[in-house]
Amino acid sequence: MEDEILFEEKGGVGIITLNRPKALNALTLGMIRAMDPKLKEWETDESIHMVLIKGAGEKAFCAGGDVRAVWEAGHNGDDLTDAFFREEYILNRRIHRFPKPYVALLDGVTMGGGVGLSVHGSHRVVTDTTLFAMPETAIGLFPDVGGSWFLNKCPGESGMYLALTGARLKAADCIAVNMATDYVLSEKMDALLDAFISADWSHPYPETLVNEIIAKFATEAGDAPIRNDFAVIDACFAKESVEDIWAALEEEGGEFAQMALKFMRKKSPLSMKMSLKQLREGKKLTFEDCMIMEFRLSQACVTGTEFYEGVRSVLVDKDHAPKWVPETLEEVTDEMVDSAFESLGKRDLEFSH
Repeated sequence: MEDEILFEEKGGVGIITLNRPKALNALTLGMIRAMDPKLKEWETDESIHMVLIKGAGEKAFCAGGDVRAVWEAGHNGDDLTDAFFREEYILNRRIHRFPKPYVALLDGVTMGGGVGLSVHGSHRVVTDTTLFAMPETAIGLFPDVGGSWFLNKCPGESGMYLALTGARLKAADCIAVNMATDYVLSEKMDALLDAFISADWSHPYPETLVNEIIAKFATEAGDAPIRNDFAVIDACFAKESVEDIWAALEEEGGEFAQMALKFMRKKSPLSMKMSLKQLREGKKLTFEDCMIMEFRLSQACVTGTEFYEGVRSVLVDKDHAPKWVPETLEEVTDEMVDSAFESLGKRDLEFSH
């Protein structure tokens, strides 16, 4: 058995390879438990000047967290339903606070948990094969791994649009919504890595050196289609409730609005309402408080029904015909949503330094 995650140290670069190509490098608890202490070690290792993370194979950086394993654990009463989210969010915070350049090569599919492994770092390099999404509302979850923080950093209401629709973005759109920093052709990924490894790390400002190296390989990503829809997104997705957003999109009526509604019709009504509140609350919170809130939401999801039904429909039976309960937005009460945000007391997420 090959390791699920590989670590190398070459020429002053700490290299992380997510090594489950057949599973599109989906993130397991074992990978999280290997990566967190390695990053902690590299934080203070003076021979490591930057970290680079990539995915094995040609299809994906990381298609998300291994929610199928969490789904099975929930059915079996296993504590993975706590440990997975708790330790994943601690790792997200480790990346967010990482003191050195952290470069993620988002070559191929990058969704959910894969976004959490990349977006919190200093550099996110997208390619001509990147396919980005936060698709959690389709499986009865919410845009986690720090979504309440980073989706609020997107221009206007585009973060709310991504959260509620799970819309898929290519490279230019990723840059337009601040999810990515640079565009490099997929075929140049190996050469970019080699340039980092052979760099002169006696440079007084490692971040500047990383910028200079990436600039040698980067090109323009081309037009970002989402820019044409920013006005509609801002007008519709700024509304106070999911129902109001829905009504605004119906009134708007153009091709983009129709597509957004098509996406939303498939999503869990409870998840969408939870996600709207999550992002609105996240605007007022520190990064750590966002992660504490998200852990509370994760535990509400794994003790409820929607997550199990969503994963069943998308990943297990693959019939893509979930039976959501409640079935409509109108049936989702404020109490149902608010209860997911309540303190877990001693089980709340805590961070050590």
